[in-house]
Order: sequence, then structure tokens, then C-alpha cells
Amino acid sequence: MEKRDYYEVLGVSKTASDDEIKSAFRKLAKKYHPDVSKEPDAAEKFKEAQEAYAVLSDTNKRKQYDQFGHAAFNQGGAGGAGGAGGFDFSGFDFSDIFGDLFGNSGFDFGFGGSRSRSANRATKGRDSLIKMDLTFEEAVFGCKKDVKLETYEDCPECNGKGGYGESKCSECHGSGVATVEQRTLFGTFMSRTTCPNCGGSGKTYNSKCSNCRGNGKVKVNKTLSVSVPAGVDTGNQLRLAGKGEVGTNGGPNGDIYLEFNVKEHSLFKREENDIYIDFPITITEAIFGCKKEVPTISGNVKLTIDAGAETGDKYRLRGKGIEDVHSSRKGDMYVVIKVMIPKKITRDQKKLLEQLDSTDLTNSDETRLINKYL
Repeated sequence: MEKRDYYEVLGVSKTASDDEIKSAFRKLAKKYHPDVSKEPDAAEKFKEAQEAYAVLSDTNKRKQYDQFGHAAFNQGGAGGAGGAGGFDFSGFDFSDIFGDLFGNSGFDFGFGGSRSRSANRATKGRDSLIKMDLTFEEAVFGCKKDVKLETYEDCPECNGKGGYGESKCSECHGSGVATVEQRTLFGTFMSRTTCPNCGGSGKTYNSKCSNCRGNGKVKVNKTLSVSVPAGVDTGNQLRLAGKGEVGTNGGPNGDIYLEFNVKEHSLFKREENDIYIDFPITITEAIFGCKKEVPTISGNVKLTIDAGAETGDKYRLRGKGIEDVHSSRKGDMYVVIKVMIPKKITRDQKKLLEQLDSTDLTNSDETRLINKYL
């Protein structure tokens, strides 16, 4: 099968700059890498693009190719490394390309670029999420709670180093990165990976710390006193900055997030910052109207209920709701009337109700509307 022109493979012109060539290969590598592509011919297209990039990204090889074409590499490189079409990939380092493409994606292709280069960086400690149950009153008014947690801190014996007698790693010379030769289906590559001797720290120690077993961190149990602000609700989170796991290489501590679960109240029902209460009254109270004492979260109040009240009528008590956790503005309370029908009545009460049943409703709007459809 005749090999395609390298410029055609990458989709660039013969005057393309190094950056344009690199960008074109990045796109093709991301599209056809066998570990991520589902296309049936992905492996062949990937090898083809890899070979083209290996030639065109090298100034000397590109000059040879421009002058002699594929014939420039038919001798000497045809057998050794097993590259695509006889091209010898040995000594060519693709780690920058693959590290940039896949280093932060969760894939590990063995090229190690991004992971090994970041081994010595200051890294923030892990965050933690803790669930906290609150009563209705604790959530409404705020409270202080103790939180028990298990986390990691720098070992006090070795100050987080993991050992004693620190020196520069002799294998990677303090870089934390080792260069290794890898043989794959696509040829032989020089790639960078985390130094196995020092674990990427760039440092070794004469003796390991027995307290942390060389980890530099120890597990501790802590109790934190937390002020829960007034007005929190189920699902709200409170961030405790810097109270989480200790960072690595001098990085900041992680954070702790408290997520609240508020228990329901037996009387009050909450909707965001408003409170609702079902309030029962008798038939006569509904007919004649009345004054009733109503409980709220801030004390009892007197409420005047109008004559002719019906089940479902709402009375609004401004500012008697819950304080907003962000603005401190208070919601309202709604008293929802529920006219209670007695299940048992006396003979005298029955006579009175029978007299009441003779009330003429023919002139009511509701009756006229119903009669229209009868």
C-alpha cells in the first residue's frame, strides 16, 4: 500500500509552522488514539499521524523528507524499531504531546508527562463532606455544634517529611522524573514517568520515620466547634476553610463542607423562609368571626379571623417567618384556616343546625353559576 504524503496526513501545507504541525497532530492524536477512539481503523490512522509528526516536527528529518520524500527513511530505519512503514521511532519523545492531551483527563497511557511534572508541586489537601442533622429550632435560630472528624495532618515526628537525613535523589537528580524506554505496537518511545526511587519527590532519606511509616502524614481524630448560622435549610452547606486534610509539599489544607439535614417540625411547615401553620376553628367561629391566639416561632400573637371564614383562607403575619441565611431579612408566616366539622353533636345542636340549613343560598354567585350548568 502506497504511503500518503505526511503533510496530507496531518492536513497542513508544506509551509506550515512548527506550531501548526503540532496543533494538527494533537487533534488527530486525540481523535484516533486507540485507547479512546472507537473507530475501526483508529490504530492505523494513529500510527500514520504519529509517523508524520515524528518526521515533520524534526527540523533535519523534515528537510530530508522535503528533498527525498519517503525514500529518505527507507534505509537504516526499516527494521530496527518496528515503527509504522519501517520508520524508526526510537529516541523520539512524544510525552509532551500525550501529557498535554491526556494528563488531566484521568487516562494513563504510560507517557507520564503531566503527572510526573507535577510531583513536586504544592498540592491542596483533600476536601471532606460531613452530614449534620439539625432540629427545626437549631436551623431557625442558629446554634453551636461539635463536629468529630477523622483527617490527616503532617507527622509531628518528622515534620511531614517522612524520614530523616534528607538528600537529593540519585536516580532523577532531584527532578522527581525518570526517563524510560517503552516498546509498544507503534514503536519504541522515550517517555517520562514518576521516579520509582523517590516516588516523585526528588528526595531520599537515610532512614524512614517510624511514626508515619514514611508517608509524612498521620491520621488524627479532631473535634471542631462550629457556629451554625440562623436560617439554614436542608441541603445548605457551610464551608470550614482550611480545616480539612493537610496539603502536600507545603500546599494549603483542604476544606470541610458541612451539609445540613433539618428535621420536620410537628406544627410548623417550612417553605424556604416562610412558615405555614394549619389552624382549626369551629363552625360558629367561622360564621361569626373570632379572635384567636396563634403560636409563632417568636412567641404567641393575637389574630382576628373575619366572619364567614372558610377552610383554606390564609392570614399573613409579616416578618414572623425565618431569617434569610444570607441577607438576614425575615420571611412571613401564613395561618391557614381549617373549619372543623364535629363528628358527634347533641340533639339540641342538631336542631340548631337544621335551622341553619334553611339558609337561602340561591342568590350566591356560586349557586347561580352551578344552576347555569344544571
